[in-house]
Amino acid sequence: MKPNCLIVDKMHDSIIPMLEELGIEPIYKPQITREEIKNTIHLYNGLIIRSKTFVDKDLLQNVSKLKYIARAGSGIDNLDVDYIKSKSISIINAPEGNRDSVGEHTIGLILNLLHNIHQGHKQINNNKWDREGNRGEELSSKTVGIIGYGNMGSTLAKKLQPFGCKVLAYDKYKPIFNNKFALSVSLNKLMEETDILSLHIPLTNETSGLTAGDFFTQFKKGLIFINTSRGEISPFKSISDAIISNKILKAGLDVLENENLKSLTFDQTQSLNFLKDSEKVIFTPHVAGWSIESYIRINEVLIEKIKALNLIET
Repeated sequence: MKPNCLIVDKMHDSIIPMLEELGIEPIYKPQITREEIKNTIHLYNGLIIRSKTFVDKDLLQNVSKLKYIARAGSGIDNLDVDYIKSKSISIINAPEGNRDSVGEHTIGLILNLLHNIHQGHKQINNNKWDREGNRGEELSSKTVGIIGYGNMGSTLAKKLQPFGCKVLAYDKYKPIFNNKFALSVSLNKLMEETDILSLHIPLTNETSGLTAGDFFTQFKKGLIFINTSRGEISPFKSISDAIISNKILKAGLDVLENENLKSLTFDQTQSLNFLKDSEKVIFTPHVAGWSIESYIRINEVLIEKIKALNLIET
């Protein structure tokens, strides 16, 4: 009997023929509810998900044939990894699929902030002409510090090379990784030299709220701060406090602590409103890895990894 796979989020149409070519029957139900997934998950050999719901013991209580869960993206923070592994279910994700998009978007945010592009645009729309106030700074004169040197961090380092800037990187789980794209340093060294800080770490219990407390005060210089990883790593208040103390000079945020803007707490609303009003922050709506090309490439990566599981009988 042909194995099947339940797809519970909207995916690029290419996922259907790709699965069929692999010998898998795709069941495409992007409108399915959590309760419907719970009640039918026992029918499927595979599950493909983006961010529809949290995959945990409650969702998987009826699994019987499930062999893999494929997350169409890089992060797996919406998966209960320990429980899923305890059920001998393989976990697949696709950071290779959107790393180029994230790298380009990160550089776009950096250049925008260094050269006051968005600020100048807004001023001209308001009939203000200020050349001197929008004098830019060149990336080649800066030191970029990257925290996290996996697919995203290492791709950013590679893409920064033509700009001639110095690139430092710290990764707690890759203590030595010196290459021609970045110099592996301690966190203290990175905090001492960094002009532009970019986060490329997953959301875990360890990284949640990372920048709260005295994180930014440990940096020697005022920073341009970029976050394209997960918003929960850097709470609104930690960013606003760092702007007030001039530890953050400007910020580019593709992710927010709470991306459901209708459910912000009072404190989150206050801090976010400060960031909006400061004119030192530019926002994008969690689209760093959301390019036209990555939409297809993520499918290609998932298919290759599903194929590598060797679950298809020949």
